[in-house]
Amino acid sequence: MAASLVGMVIFLTVMDWWRFATHGRLGPWNLPRPTRWTFLSGIGTGLIVITTTMAYTIEGVSIVFAMLLMRGGLLILAPLVDFLSRRRVRWFSWAGLVLSLVALLVAFSEPPRPGSSRFTLNLFLLADVAVYLASYFLRLRFMSRLAKCDDPDVTKRYFVEEQMVATPVILLVLALLAASGGVPDAVPGAWGHFTDSLRQGFTTFWLRDPVIVGTAILIGVCSQFTGIFGGLILLDKSENAFAVPVNRCSSVLAGVLASLLLWLVWRQADPPQPPPDPYEMAGAAVVILAIVFLTVPPQWERRRALGAR
Repeated sequence: MAASLVGMVIFLTVMDWWRFATHGRLGPWNLPRPTRWTFLSGIGTGLIVITTTMAYTIEGVSIVFAMLLMRGGLLILAPLVDFLSRRRVRWFSWAGLVLSLVALLVAFSEPPRPGSSRFTLNLFLLADVAVYLASYFLRLRFMSRLAKCDDPDVTKRYFVEEQMVATPVILLVLALLAASGGVPDAVPGAWGHFTDSLRQGFTTFWLRDPVIVGTAILIGVCSQFTGIFGGLILLDKSENAFAVPVNRCSSVLAGVLASLLLWLVWRQADPPQPPPDPYEMAGAAVVILAIVFLTVPPQWERRRALGAR
């Protein structure tokens, strides 16, 4: 997260986007600052990053299951936010949304394997996903009301102010959690192990093998760019039923490609990396079809509009 913070500052500085933010006086300096709403949205974004990462690290819960649970819930939220925001949802957005949900159903249709914990639910996972979806609901509502418009400067202002809150808040929350004690939790011993790991991340981790430290820094930078590009997709002026599936389809495809890469590299290891699940690959194929529906029809509409002029 420290690497993500540095990546965020470098990106906004290189793009010269600080100038789009709201500014306020602090002594002799005129500094960028968030508004009340972008501050709240930034906190929601920070919570999204934390809950996403935590969902992938819960012992006994499949990473794919956690991903599908979060992505499926968000796909359902998208048209609800559009309805509350009184935004028109075009036919191809509905088609992409339905196909995205079908992809999740295909992946979930796999019969449980003996001894598999893929469909294991616990209170910690449910609480994590609930915070994730509530944070996204808050964020999408603010975006729809304040930033999804024809003025690119307004969109950039929202983006910059949200980004300048999200990553520092994440780092601050992680520092506070690292400093906390062993608070009892629904999963016995999980909270203490989690806070101990966080303390190591702030202290002894930096003394480990430089390759491991370098890998963590690279992951942090990639995580920040995921947030940057994902945020810009969600801020597109189109309806959330279009922007959210495009964002989430990319996420699901990334997970599938990463699984393929892991299998190709470590299939000869001891123990060997298992091949990608065929149900998940079938779901990915439906996701690709959803992307086709979300990209080709809008291009046709733009061409027809240009031809009419």
